[in-house]
Amino acid sequence: MKSTTIAPTHPLADGRTSAAPLVQALRGDRPGRTPVWFMRQAGRSLPEYRKVRQGTDMLEACLRPDLASEITLQPVRRHGVDAAVFFSDIVVPLKLAGVGVDIVPGVGPVMDQPYRTADDVAGLVSRTLDHAALDPIREAVALTVAELGTTPLLGFGGAPFTLAAYLVEGRPSRDHLAARTLMHADPATWDALVTWTADLTGAFLRTQVEAGASAVQLFDSWAGSLSLADYTSRVAPASTRALAYVADTGVPGIHFGTGTGHLLPAMRSVLVSAGITDHAVGVDYRTPLDEAAALLPGVPLQGNIDPALLAAPWEVLEAHVRDVVARGRTANGHVVNLGHGVPPDTDPAVLTRVVELVHSL
Repeated sequence: MKSTTIAPTHPLADGRTSAAPLVQALRGDRPGRTPVWFMRQAGRSLPEYRKVRQGTDMLEACLRPDLASEITLQPVRRHGVDAAVFFSDIVVPLKLAGVGVDIVPGVGPVMDQPYRTADDVAGLVSRTLDHAALDPIREAVALTVAELGTTPLLGFGGAPFTLAAYLVEGRPSRDHLAARTLMHADPATWDALVTWTADLTGAFLRTQVEAGASAVQLFDSWAGSLSLADYTSRVAPASTRALAYVADTGVPGIHFGTGTGHLLPAMRSVLVSAGITDHAVGVDYRTPLDEAAALLPGVPLQGNIDPALLAAPWEVLEAHVRDVVARGRTANGHVVNLGHGVPPDTDPAVLTRVVELVHSL
């Protein structure tokens, strides 16, 4: 392994996770079995999650280390997936920096106000994320890694554009019109905002890695609303800045967005520009993996089971999973995942069966 800044006791450095199928696949190898995990595997689809979350709101659960660790571990125990994904939320760094934000059931993250003017943004970017504010994240990751053994923990963060879009819109949006307007109407204010969100996410990612995460994923949930020109000029530099926070650690990175088939090469370029040597590009369910592999020669891919088919008859889902795995063989490494998150009403037994199927192939 190349020289990195991670501690000798880190799971990648001491050998616990260095040979894990997920890590091998992200480094462009073909391990003995194809690794599989699911976005949003930790959470709402599991009855054990609903039980431990009872009476605790989402952000409180994210910031209680014992609870966040337990929720992270639940799908690994149940499904036998090849990675745990840290249970948190992309808006946690905003909350830790003092932004008024709540996750409203059935709606998503809602801000205390929309931040749409130069003065609004100037007030935001004057806030800092103190090292000590991230202590609950450090503790939760350390607790989790101690239990995982050879299974890697995947850290994650929200891409600067997606966080900025939430801040400007004030809540989830279908078209992110206000955010895209600010991007063009006041480029200096927009750049200040995404630089600030990049630094928040970068610190969040680095905290998880230093505490023991063996890989990271940057989620750009709303980047699909952008043109390629807007993405490359107004978004990609900030995403590069966020990922650069962990480049010197040597951990692999994944870059994922939804509706981003037209952005896949640009998203890969972000990983390269950030200095993330070992990396994969996440592909949502809209783009077949063999087509993505042709766009990204030599690049490992992650994806891309259609979440809608988790509720289809097993024979339909099985044929689809087999097709995804077959198309994934055209890429230089493949991590099986969904093309988006686990729907809340998914039968957990179906996910377990998918893991068993992928491992059997």
